[in-house]
Amino acid sequence: MPSVAIVGCAGYTGQETLDRVLAHPELEPVALGSDSLAGQPPSALDPRLDGELPAFVANDEALASEADVVLSCLGHREAAALDAPADALVVDLSGAHRFRDAAVYADWYGFEHPRPDALGDWSYALPELFPPAGRLLANPGCYATAALLALAPLADALDPGSVVVDAKSGVSGAGRELKPSTHAGFVLENLSAYRVGRHQHAPEIEATLGFPVCFVPHLLPLRRGLLATCYAHATESDLRERLQDAYAGSPVVRVLPEGATPELARVQGTDAAELALFADTATGRAIVICALDNLGKGAAGQAVQNVNLALGLEQTAGLRLQGVLV
Repeated sequence: MPSVAIVGCAGYTGQETLDRVLAHPELEPVALGSDSLAGQPPSALDPRLDGELPAFVANDEALASEADVVLSCLGHREAAALDAPADALVVDLSGAHRFRDAAVYADWYGFEHPRPDALGDWSYALPELFPPAGRLLANPGCYATAALLALAPLADALDPGSVVVDAKSGVSGAGRELKPSTHAGFVLENLSAYRVGRHQHAPEIEATLGFPVCFVPHLLPLRRGLLATCYAHATESDLRERLQDAYAGSPVVRVLPEGATPELARVQGTDAAELALFADTATGRAIVICALDNLGKGAAGQAVQNVNLALGLEQTAGLRLQGVLV
């Protein structure tokens, strides 16, 4: 049974990743890394975690555990300096290894990448579009996942200069670290655009599609969930057929029937994604909508899905794919 070390386990994505690993029939957690909880029992993170799990250790110790799989849930800067174990399958949930061009990090992430020569060793892994290759895998960002699921199968049938992505995410997308913009007093009863024209997922979407898009993210007064509405002028008419063909064999991504609209309530707490295609008769634009959970398919669920594919395991093992509308 492959052993797993989770680095940065105390953050939102770390907790979600641990949840998927605990539900996985073929993965064994052997090291839980957290510098803030090192030496404490698993119950320090959640009282429902019992003593069968190992105690928390420092992140460096978790990396040195010789686990078969390392799931890195560190922040961008910390992950960029990651000394990946030589023989492990490593999945980085941050943005630190999504680009081969180190200049992107200075321009969009605000720091100089400490290991620019190693960026070419990592592969960008979005399972339905770009299956994992090699042992160093860069997990896509949550907004980028939604936009690419919606647009990548249609890219060569769209007018590149017309593509707009209007996306909205729950507050957990900003991470667990406290910020003025994530205070309840700011978020509740509010809807705000943020990082307009400078969000780091914009170059990620552009690099994959091959052309820039107008991308505007918004913060929803919700804990979790993400919905991206994408607008574009199409140069061909077979868009629905393209989407259906792209995801016909996917157990994770569902193209809804005509007229059905993706809803956050159906994907929150799951690792599934919903897609729908509409036509705006007034302007001639195509409208593609994607709903997913930013912590699920947008982070931890996708990371475990990548692990499953890389190790030849059942693709959906450990994933949550059923939601209940309440």
